[in-house]
Amino acid sequence: MKLAIRAALALLVLFLAACATHAPRPDSNPPLILVSIDGFRADYFERGLSPNLKAIADAGVHAAAMRPAFPTLTFPNHYTLVTGLYPDHHGIVNNTMVDPVLGNFTYKKSSELSARWWEGAEPLWVTADKQGVRTATMFWPGSDVEIRGHRPDYYLPFNGKMTAGQRIDQVLAWLDQPAAKRPRFLTLYFEQLDHESHDHGPGSTEADAALREVDASIGHLVAELEKRDLYKNANLVIVSDHGMAETDAERTVILDSIVDLRHIDLVTSGIAVGINPKPGYEAEVERAMLAPRGHMQCWRKGELPARLHYGTHPRIPALVCVPESGWLIETQEFHSRPNHRMHGGEHGYDNDDPHMRALFLAHGPAFKRGLSVPEFDNVDVYPLLAHLLDIRPEPNDGNPATMREMLQ
Repeated sequence: MKLAIRAALALLVLFLAACATHAPRPDSNPPLILVSIDGFRADYFERGLSPNLKAIADAGVHAAAMRPAFPTLTFPNHYTLVTGLYPDHHGIVNNTMVDPVLGNFTYKKSSELSARWWEGAEPLWVTADKQGVRTATMFWPGSDVEIRGHRPDYYLPFNGKMTAGQRIDQVLAWLDQPAAKRPRFLTLYFEQLDHESHDHGPGSTEADAALREVDASIGHLVAELEKRDLYKNANLVIVSDHGMAETDAERTVILDSIVDLRHIDLVTSGIAVGINPKPGYEAEVERAMLAPRGHMQCWRKGELPARLHYGTHPRIPALVCVPESGWLIETQEFHSRPNHRMHGGEHGYDNDDPHMRALFLAHGPAFKRGLSVPEFDNVDVYPLLAHLLDIRPEPNDGNPATMREMLQ
């Protein structure tokens, strides 16, 4: 009898071991949700207006700050986050660009953006698709065009009228699909905080209200994930693309007082200023723009500080100028427009500027709990995301060592 009992117990142990090996676990192949809160400056977190984000940080990983890539603009940094490449390497070098073959690019005309602008690098959803991982993007620069023959499995063209709640509901609807159709990598994007900080300034009551609003949206997302038993079984990474600095129209460098505007093509103005001298005027324009002067600095494209990782791509203009934090570089005509904003906020400055620092939070089964980590560069996010999806990353500028401290 004892031998029979022992044999039965042995068979039971083997059966349980087989079940443990082959039965699906709640956290096997967990979904990864990448959330971007456009313009969330790292120190906004300390205002006490984002209790839902604080709860995520307390239960997961929170970086002191994340250093964006230069220029500290929306399109370049969103593409850096999903390629692990500096803008100089992935080709989205500004929100506004000129390409000798493709012509003009502006972020405000997303419906006109040719895929060829984006094909200098392979974003994560393309790499994932090639390796059999289903993807869904609720707005992300580049995600609504076909890149290298691939699109996300599910995506929507950008629509600023779509509310935060509607965006979250769509992400949840994608997650609610049967396993065979369910995406494992999803993105979610909120821009209202950036808009209010631009229009009214990062210290305004309007920016604070937008901060509360986006935090409430994160709370709604978490609550819905909890209903689905997904909050503890999904990896959630929350980032921003850049910070924001307070500006004033009185703090403006007027280009007309420096250079003859008839002798230049002004590719971009405001913050990360790009200038191409017209033929025959190169020496004159360089003398004027490269001369030392207050509140701004200019470089030839190949002579920017190495720490900026910027200045080799053909789309970068011949001269790049960056104002002092809180200052602008504009033409007199633009500065004098009746609707020109007198006060507000801007980004695009040197990425060493503390006002440009971005947010990084992470929570889920892959991450340690209650961990604070030092500041790191946003190119390091890409190796982390690829690791969480268990896919082979494309060559990138990120440092995989950054994620090791964060993970279980």
